[in-house]
Amino acid sequence: MPGILKTNRLILRPWKDSDAAALYRYASDPDIGIPAGWPPHTSEEDSLGIIRNVFNGPEDYAIALIGNPDEAIGAIALKFGESSDLFPPDDKTQAELGFWIGKPFWGQGLMPEAAHELLRHGFEDLGLTTIWCAYYDGNVKSARAQEKIGFTPHHSSTNVPVPLLNETRDDHVNIITREQWDALQNK
Repeated sequence: MPGILKTNRLILRPWKDSDAAALYRYASDPDIGIPAGWPPHTSEEDSLGIIRNVFNGPEDYAIALIGNPDEAIGAIALKFGESSDLFPPDDKTQAELGFWIGKPFWGQGLMPEAAHELLRHGFEDLGLTTIWCAYYDGNVKSARAQEKIGFTPHHSSTNVPVPLLNETRDDHVNIITREQWDALQNK
């Protein structure tokens, strides 16, 4: 189970069953999941299943505001091994960053703030050498967030399967290495 990470405005904490109502409130919005490749949540029970079966990795975090730590407003995670297809599954020095935040919190710089803390944790505490991140063509908000965070383009692919939506899309993959991260921190 992950620990707790903090920024000036946010707490990144483990998911709890009691987060199901808030998760459903934000993840039921089609503007959240569909651009990221997953269907909107259909009920609190659906969201509870996601908490128990998807948001259960060693570095899966609920994003909450410091002033309201019990309300999850988004999700952020580092995915390892077979949870990602961007690097060899047996490579323990790499991870994939995934994230989203509820629509009422867009445009406030909260996602880059959360991502910076998780990258710091990944590189400094976990000793990672490379963190990957991807977005589907047309997901302008994710593309912009990844750019703000410091990711650089690595490659793009066409006709990538999006199994949860039963379709294919073009995919853009970005990367940040430990060296790039260190250089950004020294600016």
